[in-house]
Amino acid sequence: MPLGSQITHYSYLHKKMPATKLVDIIEPDVWVPYMIERTRTLSALWGSGIVVENEKYDQLAGSGGSTVNLPFFQDLTGESEVLSDSAGLSVNKIAAVKDVAHVHYRGKAWGTNDLAPALSGADVAGAIADLVGTWWARDFQKVLLANLKGIFATTLGSTHVYDASIAAGNSAVAANLVSSDNVISAFDKLGDASGDLTAIAMHSTVYHRLLRQEVIQFDQPSAQGAPIRSYLGRRVIVDDALPRVAGGTNGFVYTTFLFGAGSVAFGEGMPEMPVEMDRDSLAGESYLINRRHYLLHPQGIKYVGTPAGISPTNTELELGTAWTRVYEQKNVRIVALKTNG
Repeated sequence: MPLGSQITHYSYLHKKMPATKLVDIIEPDVWVPYMIERTRTLSALWGSGIVVENEKYDQLAGSGGSTVNLPFFQDLTGESEVLSDSAGLSVNKIAAVKDVAHVHYRGKAWGTNDLAPALSGADVAGAIADLVGTWWARDFQKVLLANLKGIFATTLGSTHVYDASIAAGNSAVAANLVSSDNVISAFDKLGDASGDLTAIAMHSTVYHRLLRQEVIQFDQPSAQGAPIRSYLGRRVIVDDALPRVAGGTNGFVYTTFLFGAGSVAFGEGMPEMPVEMDRDSLAGESYLINRRHYLLHPQGIKYVGTPAGISPTNTELELGTAWTRVYEQKNVRIVALKTNG
């Protein structure tokens, strides 16, 4: 076949059989809601009830500001007055205060090579959504841990932390390790409001010590479902992303968090382009670009930081100077327990 005919024949085949690209696989209107749903499903924060989400928070996250106000009324105070036929009752005010949350404007881009393991599945778009959803679930958790590090660098570090650890972790005795006694001492930080703490998140080292003590309970909701773990009546979350830092002398200090239901507020707005595909034809690479606007806020701790960018980085969230408590002490339903394992 003459060269000119070969080129014509190749061009014909190329037009008839175009290569499949990400843009051909992913329909944003369908893919984005599924990816968002998968993020929630794969996150222990939602499954345990720690995170509360509603339309109000979604609207706030999509309002366009870098911070949003979460107004609330303070509890009524004072004592009742004795009724009199000569003097009326004094009139008291109810104080309206505001919590302030920061809105995160975050994004991530992946090349086809990063997503290649997903391409072997039958539902390619679904497989990619699963991978991206898992990634965002982990990233949300990193953001929350940065928030927690920041708020516990404020006065919460004394009012909401029970520290049973020692600097020489390798010499720790029972009193320095996780135990029911130490966990209950952490509950005691909230006094008569400790019943509001409904979930406990711990490093696997701490969890395995409790397993050896045979104090973890397992509830099998169905024949197919995974068992639900609980301890002292609280839902157990196990994650090695939780703080594990070197002791002052040796060994390690582990931070276990106790949360109340809905102690973290979440809302998600919709960016103008939440998902976008691009391609570098010369390099032969396709790209998936994902953007999310959301608030993930420990309720009752006002954000007062001044980030360098449009929203704070994780490092900026970790600063104690970026936070101040606005709820009454017992109404901040997050407590930390520090042990040597």
